Amino acid sequence: FVIPAGSRYQSPGTIHVEADASSASYFIALGAIAEGDGIRVNGVGADSIQGDIRFVEAAQQMGAKVTSGPNWLEIRRGAWPLKAIELDCNHIPDAAMTLAVMALYADGPTLLRNIASWRVKETDRIVAMAAECRKLGATVEEGPDWLRVHPLPLAQLNLAAAQGQWQATSIHTYDDHRVAMCFSLAAFNDAQVPVRIEDPKCVAKTFPDYFEALFSVAKADPAQIPVLCIDGPTASGKGTLASRVAAQL
Repeated sequence: FVIPAGSRYQSPGTIHVEADASSASYFIALGAIAEGDGIRVNGVGADSIQGDIRFVEAAQQMGAKVTSGPNWLEIRRGAWPLKAIELDCNHIPDAAMTLAVMALYADGPTLLRNIASWRVKETDRIVAMAAECRKLGATVEEGPDWLRVHPLPLAQLNLAAAQGQWQATSIHTYDDHRVAMCFSLAAFNDAQVPVRIEDPKCVAKTFPDYFEALFSVAKADPAQIPVLCIDGPTASGKGTLASRVAAQL
């Protein structure tokens, strides 16, 4: 850039700075899988100039109902289970990771192609996504530049294409912010099995308040939250015992 001497700034007046479409993908996906009135995402619309906004098209292919206006999106569940898709994801490599978890809620195997770039990100994301989906109970196939995820059973639905059962597990994040955010969506499974995210603070790279934002649009059933009480006299080791129980659980 060459700035001529004597140049002066000129205000453009009011300018809108778009929200991050990649970060929006997790809430677009949540709107597609969650029951209720859906999710509204403010700050970015379907006419965004960002490449990852095309994730909306993939979500719609899987059955999400999406409406859009100036700098906002509204997403709610449409098809349920979600529809299995086969997609060339070269245009949305980061957002496509979210599709791998959405595939767990689909009516058949979902194939994500042309994702060789996943192997040279914060971690080898093809290996990471395959490994963590398998820990949840899914059957997963992987290749040099593709990933096929088979769905898991949905409650009250005869999903013949599904293999395995939902498994309670601890998700290893590989110090990769997108792995942590993607697999938070697995916690909405119909089987109500718990999903633990290791090192959730790794989301600080792009979305430090991700889990706070997620908790603002989701709530737990208090009856499903176990409470353990550890009691005893002074200096009997309550703190130590509580710490060790927490570590085990």
